[in-house]
Amino acid sequence: MSEEEIEKENKAIAKAYKNLLKVSYTNLSDDDKKLIRKAFEVALDGHKTQRRKSGEAYIFHPLAVARIVAQEIGLDAISIAAALLHDVVEDCEDYSIDDIEQLFGETVARIVYGLTKISSLSKEQDMDVSLQAENFRKMLLTLNDDVRVIIIKIADRLHNMQTMDAMRPDKQVKIASETLYIYAPLAHRIGLYNIKSELEDLSLKYTEPEVYKDILDKIKASKEEQDKYIEQFSAVIKKSLDRENFEYTIKGRPKSIFSIRKKMVKQGVAFDEVYDKFAIRIIYKGEEENEKFLAWKIYSIVTDHFRPNPLRLRDWISSPKSTGYEALHITVMGPKGNWVEVQIRSNRMNEIAEKGYAAHYKYKQGEEKEDSLEKWINKLQEALENPSLNAVDFVEQFKLNLYAQEIFVFTPAGELKSLPKGATSLDFAFSIHTEVGMQTRGAKVNGKLVPLSHELKSGDQVEVITSKVSKPNANWLNYTTTARARAKIKSALKEDRKIIGEEGKEILRRKLKQLKITLNESSVNDLVRHFNLQTSLDLFYRIGIGSIDNTMLKDFASSRSNVLVSFIKNKISRKQSISKEQIEKEEITSNYDSLVFGKEEEKLDYKLSNCCNPIPGDHVFGFLTVSEGIKVHKHNCPNALSLQSNYAYRIMLAKWIDSSQQEYTTEIKISGIDHLGLVNDITKVISGNLHINMKSLSFETDDGIFSGKIKLAVKNKALLKKILDNLKKINGIDKVSRV
Repeated sequence: MSEEEIEKENKAIAKAYKNLLKVSYTNLSDDDKKLIRKAFEVALDGHKTQRRKSGEAYIFHPLAVARIVAQEIGLDAISIAAALLHDVVEDCEDYSIDDIEQLFGETVARIVYGLTKISSLSKEQDMDVSLQAENFRKMLLTLNDDVRVIIIKIADRLHNMQTMDAMRPDKQVKIASETLYIYAPLAHRIGLYNIKSELEDLSLKYTEPEVYKDILDKIKASKEEQDKYIEQFSAVIKKSLDRENFEYTIKGRPKSIFSIRKKMVKQGVAFDEVYDKFAIRIIYKGEEENEKFLAWKIYSIVTDHFRPNPLRLRDWISSPKSTGYEALHITVMGPKGNWVEVQIRSNRMNEIAEKGYAAHYKYKQGEEKEDSLEKWINKLQEALENPSLNAVDFVEQFKLNLYAQEIFVFTPAGELKSLPKGATSLDFAFSIHTEVGMQTRGAKVNGKLVPLSHELKSGDQVEVITSKVSKPNANWLNYTTTARARAKIKSALKEDRKIIGEEGKEILRRKLKQLKITLNESSVNDLVRHFNLQTSLDLFYRIGIGSIDNTMLKDFASSRSNVLVSFIKNKISRKQSISKEQIEKEEITSNYDSLVFGKEEEKLDYKLSNCCNPIPGDHVFGFLTVSEGIKVHKHNCPNALSLQSNYAYRIMLAKWIDSSQQEYTTEIKISGIDHLGLVNDITKVISGNLHINMKSLSFETDDGIFSGKIKLAVKNKALLKKILDNLKKINGIDKVSRV
């Protein structure tokens, strides 16, 4: 670089730094400015030899991130300093975390350390999905240390997305997909709506460039027409608002490209047919205690002039979103017969909507009670520290609770509870207390008995019916959507399987004794290898549920006694020896041997796609092709994002299952001589002794002779045989057969 170019660059750096101080949302004291100056000088020194892919000096990146943190998010001087320093420790050997702590104090050092940890994770090249998920998990764990770490990371990601043009196309798509996957939902959850929209739009720019450009061009072309429409709408209500002496502003806000695209796909319509491509925002001035009254007064004025759609009224002033968002949203029939969304907010509400986290705390008075955002972060701690989830499950569950729209339901005592949209009566039970969830037997919604899978709606009053004998079963996972409920159910099922495993061990000891085999480490090792299992608990559990029966154990005994055959078999198969630690592991591994589709878990014909080559146990979905039937893709398949966004209606739920865990519905026919208490004897044998779930039962009696049909959910033939044998022993029963 020539001296002239260096001087020009230095001037641009100085200008960017001065601009940073000017645009800060919070008022900076002299001490704040000194702290920021010091951080700027350290960052300048640390990055002095570095350049970005575009060729510009690296210092422009931390300056831009600090400007987003200061202006768009509105954080304090400590956060601005941490944003300036976010890459220093990682990129410059002259500065360590200890140096940062000595220069700037413990808080700045803690935030920089959190950012350095996250940054080093995302530098991994071409990681697989489980490693990627593990990295996200570690990143989300920093929420527990200081939420500012995540906020600065979101700002860092936003600037990287804004300046990605110099990167290779494959890198652009990878970063954009990652942004859509976790950063945009996080920004949404922390209340940074503008940043969330920009991240989504920029992601679309790289994942579907033609679609992005097409919508952008159409928005630009229709801007003049939109502005005229907003003017026309405003003119109608301005007189009425002025008459009531309101201090207000009316402005139009175009919907984001990403949200327009989403509507086009969801509704299956073209750009011109999306009716709410923009919203009208009325922002008024008012004291906090008077805000609600004024909002409804403005609502009354707007609806005096324009007919409202009663189904599209959203009152987030009485019940704010858990992100802290407050506003009154109405959809009215505007000029030219078009539906228009009107958002009514006070200046305070608008600031919280624009700045999220920072404004939230600006308006929070002293020692006010824990607010919804803090509650959310505290609630997260439980999910983050749940050791039973693997990283991929964890991130999927975490995402479930990020983007979820909310519903508000009532307890029988009238207490308001917030749940994600799509939550069921079983989710509600777990949101009250884990013990209530674990002992749920049924639920009443608005006084009517409903299934546990019943989807709740805003305004429902929910009563949970509990029983001490109730306990979770595998079907409960199909009835729940919240991360909390699913984690608790999985944990309970794991414990349940351990108990069955202990019973299975005793059954195995008895059965082996009959076969003249002693249950010891050597025989367990042989059995685990013989049945292609992973752990001893796998073996005991399968004995306990009856999927390994007497015949199979006899086959094992005969193969074991024939030493020569056994030796040759082992030589041919060359089975790997299983370590003692592996055998004794306290877990039940799933032998994923079957793929099922849809909520009904049907077995259908399918092909595994070549683009991602899924294997049993992968998280997968089915895609209905035009000519090749169902193709199965991994969730992290390179084509997944495009298939799910373009052809959502052709996506099928799919999952690998362990067929030994699957329940099958079967029907049995019973006949015999009727007597008092017979039905009680039958149900006692089935549900009481064998703990089998009865789906339905019907009995008829004719002159002392009875016949009946019972529908059961059983796991395997061995269990069904046991039921049939036990039923035959009941006094008065003549015939028992499977239909």
